[in-house]
Amino acid sequence: MDFEEKVKAVKHIYHGHVVDLDLETVELPDGRPAKREIVKHPGAVAVVAITAADKMIFIRQWREPLRQVTLEVPAGKIEANEQGEPLKTAQREMNEETRYHAENYELLSTFFSSPGFSDEKMYLYHASNLTPVKKELPQDKDELLEIVALSRSEINAAIERGEICDAKTIMAVLFWQLMEQ
Repeated sequence: MDFEEKVKAVKHIYHGHVVDLDLETVELPDGRPAKREIVKHPGAVAVVAITAADKMIFIRQWREPLRQVTLEVPAGKIEANEQGEPLKTAQREMNEETRYHAENYELLSTFFSSPGFSDEKMYLYHASNLTPVKKELPQDKDELLEIVALSRSEINAAIERGEICDAKTIMAVLFWQLMEQ
């Protein structure tokens, strides 16, 4: 069966700092027309950062779309000067958000955060042999962050409480659990 939709028209609705929004008119494989709202995103990275004490590093922050505080793995948007080099983004985000440098980075997976409406591709890295950074990069002016290192049991409790609730972080936790087997 042919599933490919043919794009007939694209209307650019919004251009923002983080995302763009397009409205596409497509033709379905059976010839019927349909509309698709697509969030365009430059891509992002997330990092499974494990301390020498065998704890995973998280960032506690407010997430306005959810109207709650979350615990998330260090992560961030790939900047224009980092396109094609997501490792640079992972290294920058580790410095900005955790104030750690990792001696080793390993790409664990790439995935799409929500392919039903967004083209955001994420790169999940494992960072190991952490040391404090020598030179701190400036943090984003519109973010208030708290660095938190959690054990496996503390992670499970945070998931149960709903503090760890986003897909990239749950995926990162699962990868960490698999690495230990």
